[in-house]
Amino acid sequence: MSLKEKNYLIIGASSGIGFSLAQSLIEAGATVFTASRTEPNLSSTHIVWDAASPDSQVFSLLPATIDGLAYCPGTINLKPFNRFTSEDFQKDFQINVLGAVNVIQAVLPKLKAAGNASVVLFSTVAVQTGMGFHASVAASKGAIEGLTRSLAAEYAASKIRFNAIAPSLTDTPLAKMLLSSPEKIDASNKRHPLGRVGTSDDIANAAKFLLSDEGSWITGQILHIDGGMGNLK
Repeated sequence: MSLKEKNYLIIGASSGIGFSLAQSLIEAGATVFTASRTEPNLSSTHIVWDAASPDSQVFSLLPATIDGLAYCPGTINLKPFNRFTSEDFQKDFQINVLGAVNVIQAVLPKLKAAGNASVVLFSTVAVQTGMGFHASVAASKGAIEGLTRSLAAEYAASKIRFNAIAPSLTDTPLAKMLLSSPEKIDASNKRHPLGRVGTSDDIANAAKFLLSDEGSWITGQILHIDGGMGNLK
């Protein structure tokens, strides 16, 4: 898949899914811009940006056209519901939802100018499949699914596609506490019908497809890339 002459902005590319996605796009010939607190070790142009205190002005130096945007920051904050504070919910909502809103609003004119742009957001299998201790992340990622569908409808006429990917547990630095021992890894593998947890490349490959012209007739969708967990028993 050649993506030469296309510009992509990947938010949260310093590790995990965002890093794999940015690397794959670069290898396909795309020009990639990254934004996060930490600069990734990639052949990309980096912008310092923090989802916890987003500054939309930093995106003003991007090219006039952006062909694709992926918002990859996320949180895993798991505990019994009665131990969550309002601040816990606010923090997860800020990073998962309001950070995405900040970026999309900042680069919307550049997405429109591309004429056939794509935005990929990230949800979680825990939105579709009720899971204990996931109240805060499921609430904020559920908002991402609603945002995805709403923006897909609003900007279809502008030829901007909006889709979200809902992964299950993926072996990334964010999930290291859930995969911190051979026993935990084995238990997590067995919970998935396909017998293993996801990898960054599993999710990045789907995101790359949605960002490319090969996904040009897909919008308003939530793709469940979850090893079967969301639908199979």
